[in-house]
Amino acid sequence: MLLRLVCRLLAYICLSLAIIAAVLDAARSVGASNLVITSLRDSWQSVSTNSLALVETSIRTHLYGIFWDPLMLWILEAPTVIVFALLALLLYMIGYRRADRTGRFAAR
Repeated sequence: MLLRLVCRLLAYICLSLAIIAAVLDAARSVGASNLVITSLRDSWQSVSTNSLALVETSIRTHLYGIFWDPLMLWILEAPTVIVFALLALLLYMIGYRRADRTGRFAAR
């Protein structure tokens, strides 16, 4: 119950971050008169450069280095909007509660 609530809350937060990133990219695109798509690395560096380096060293030392080179570099080069939207979808699917299979008017 609590895990579902936390997952859905995190999903809503990720969805709001995806919308914010989409609005920022749209505003930059209008200003540049060209399509501008910000990667997750650029967004992360603009918020906190030290935490990106900290995450890189912790993944390389505590986990295998193979997680950083092909996987994390591919994720960091993806557009911020897509990363947060997919994360929101995944978290919402984890926290989703199915409706009862019995009908609304069925006797229980």
